Amino acid sequence: MAAKRRIGLVALVFFLGVVLGGVVGETIGLLLPKDNVIRELFVSGREFQVGPVYLNLIVMTFTLGFSLKVNLVSVLGIIVVAFLMRWYC
Repeated sequence: MAAKRRIGLVALVFFLGVVLGGVVGETIGLLLPKDNVIRELFVSGREFQVGPVYLNLIVMTFTLGFSLKVNLVSVLGIIVVAFLMRWYC
């Protein structure tokens, strides 16, 4: 039981950290000038994709895919959320 809770907690910390860091990174990217090195540091990152997978059921079609963009601020977001979760839990 404790192992399932721990894996769920790690997944939650990772997800919240990436989302929080991605939002903060993109906001910083919007505020800084286009040709700024600091902007590129915050905005550029690696993107991981799965899909798209198409499922045609004649009447309707489903398209499934997943994409995750990780940048410097996302990694910092994971660290901050992990620290906060450890502090509160």
